[in-house]
Amino acid sequence: MLSDCLGLSPEGHLTIGGCDTPELAVRYGTPLYVVDETLLRKNCADYVRSIADYFDGNGQVLFACKALCCKEVLRVAADEGVAFDCCSSGEIYTAIAAGVAAEKIFFHGNNKTKDEISYAVAVGVGCFMIDNLQELQNINEEAKKQEKTVKAILRIKPGIDAHTHEFIKTGQIDSKFGFALETGEAMAATEAALQWEHIALCGVHCHIGSQIFDAAPFVLAAERLMDFMIEARERFGVSMTMLDLGGGYGIRYTEDDHHLPYTQYLEGVAQAVKAKARQHDFAVPSILIEPGRSIPGAAGITLYEVGTVKHIPHIRDYVIVDGGMVDNPRYIMYGAKYTVVCANKAGEPATETVTVAGRCCESGDLIQEHTKLQPVSGGDILAVLSTGAYNYSMSSNYNRMPRPPMVMTKNGAARVIVRGETIEELCRNDI
Repeated sequence: MLSDCLGLSPEGHLTIGGCDTPELAVRYGTPLYVVDETLLRKNCADYVRSIADYFDGNGQVLFACKALCCKEVLRVAADEGVAFDCCSSGEIYTAIAAGVAAEKIFFHGNNKTKDEISYAVAVGVGCFMIDNLQELQNINEEAKKQEKTVKAILRIKPGIDAHTHEFIKTGQIDSKFGFALETGEAMAATEAALQWEHIALCGVHCHIGSQIFDAAPFVLAAERLMDFMIEARERFGVSMTMLDLGGGYGIRYTEDDHHLPYTQYLEGVAQAVKAKARQHDFAVPSILIEPGRSIPGAAGITLYEVGTVKHIPHIRDYVIVDGGMVDNPRYIMYGAKYTVVCANKAGEPATETVTVAGRCCESGDLIQEHTKLQPVSGGDILAVLSTGAYNYSMSSNYNRMPRPPMVMTKNGAARVIVRGETIEELCRNDI
């Protein structure tokens, strides 16, 4: 199976967390997001352990809330010792509502509004990730108004082109995020940050992209940022104590994905950071990492009911389900690959080549094209695997479709953690 939380029942049905998925579809309806708590906890614990193993406990794991943000998921992650990377006041509010201490929240974003900055300073978030000079000024002004000093780290573009989709590359010079290293912009931003009275500059941050299967770019990014911190000490006498190396670790969406164990990413990074520190008599900084999809991704699936199968001779067969781009926009956005299984026939061979399509009024509303699947007909249940990250976060009400519910499984039991929207709730903000 593609994920450790998946299995087969004696009847040949797909299971997740010991729960029969066709039964979940009947009980809760479809579309349905399902997340397994056991694997979610394991993934959090593995990353937390990596900080102890490779950085002597000097660091933190920040769960990137944009991957999957709801109160119960954040409670589970917090219980495993994880802190949080939030990129909006909505994510901050959700974390606090889930019981997360504000100092465990790190505030990202390339255009934080003044209202968001005011809210974040007021609740006492642990650190601001600074994206641009205007933001630096706005944060200082708000902190002065509230008579506080806030911790901050600068987001740096290290000039590394991670080999991934153009829309999820973020570390190269042509990116809307952060200060460029090559042009001297990052060093100028450091000098500027040190002038603001209500800003305590603690370190630097980078994020080179997402769904990366090669450890080398992470090692290179760590080396470049360490060099930058060492140069900043020489120029300005500032000894930065935090190094945030972002996330982007790839997960398996299909059998063709060559997933690396998290240890292969972090072991090389640890060696590089410690080597630079020894070479330049620089204290090893506190290391932050921001795993997003690699925590909930493989722990989640989405269930659909097949409405119809449309045969177009000599062209293709469409398997049309009761969801689509409203609950999974990743295929229409950047051609994301997925594994699709007929949940009630998961023990049978996948002998058909089909295109799985949604029900929205868009020709591009597809979940997967030319994918292998068991023979299906109306009423069968499809499971799209590895959808724990970004699907719920990116969902919409296009065509006035309600967002689906989400359930969490554990040891054969399931519970609702996000209620599905009703059609009446679609009009709740209309006047």
